[in-house]
Amino acid sequence: MSSVNEGADMSRPDGPVVLGIETSCDETGVGIVRGHTLLADTIASSMEEHARFGGVVPEVASRAHLEAMTPTVESALAKAGLRFSDIDAVAVTAGPGLAGALLVGVAAAKAYALGLGVPLYGVNHLAAHVAVDQLEHGPLPKPAIALLVSGGHSSLLLVPDVAQDVVSLGSTVDDAAGEAFDKVARVLGLPFPGGPHIDRAAREGSGAAVAFPRGKLDDGTLDFSFSGLKTAVARWVEARVASGETVPVADVAASFQEAVVDVLTRKALQACARYDVKDLLIGGGVAANSRLRALAQERCDAAGVRLRVPRPGLCTDNGAMVAALGSELLAAGVEPSSLEIPADSSLPITAIHV
Repeated sequence: MSSVNEGADMSRPDGPVVLGIETSCDETGVGIVRGHTLLADTIASSMEEHARFGGVVPEVASRAHLEAMTPTVESALAKAGLRFSDIDAVAVTAGPGLAGALLVGVAAAKAYALGLGVPLYGVNHLAAHVAVDQLEHGPLPKPAIALLVSGGHSSLLLVPDVAQDVVSLGSTVDDAAGEAFDKVARVLGLPFPGGPHIDRAAREGSGAAVAFPRGKLDDGTLDFSFSGLKTAVARWVEARVASGETVPVADVAASFQEAVVDVLTRKALQACARYDVKDLLIGGGVAANSRLRALAQERCDAAGVRLRVPRPGLCTDNGAMVAALGSELLAAGVEPSSLEIPADSSLPITAIHV
């Protein structure tokens, strides 16, 4: 595959059709896009299989991807009203993520690209979370600041061009925001995954009930740390239980959540001010959190920053985001990936595609 658009029909009136495959963690996502138009977004989740373990089990996730891949691709094609012959390029998450899970998606994408005779694009999972916003709000402003928050990542990025240049400004030094949500939910006796359950519980509580710490808020960096916050919540709950007092779950959930979103939004606005950027995009699974969305909007309005957040269904891992980034790479004339590309569990954000 040496030619940039070899196998891709660039003459289609509305642009080439890209099939995207996402298997970085526990969800098998398949999306189909044409330009900035979403044609299908199908997800097969193995979340229920992991819930009894209180977290994602890599081997279970990999086996679930194997079982779900073919029916999920076929379902996406059916929803889009397309056939395999309509696909002009295939994009797949090559990293970062769980090694075994990534391997399933990369192997499947290579097979589809080879069988169809179309270009293959191995893309970065984090950059795909940025690109997906275009499916809802149109072309990204250049440059933009992106705040990506999920179970494995809390990252601040400067994005001059999502198809060409992404710069890391800050990242997680220990627990990511989503990971902290899961661990605190376990402490509070809430189900896995913790994010949605804490969000719901917090609506009945007060974010000012407990003064939990804000890690790295004023350290001058744009990095994130939520390990200390997680530990503070656990110790607070343990102390209440030891003294025979009832744990006010709603208040603890709301106070913990407020500490997380306070740090996330303050750091994001600091990045916007430091780099004189007036557009902030928030993506990743935690971007579905209602309090994060509300506080970000409030603080962006006060700072004169335009906020873009995809609808919740496009925030969590999905194939649409992979297809969206693949579409951007194809449109920009970026050289396709080789059929020899590896699955890289630690792929850096600066490597938009491999």
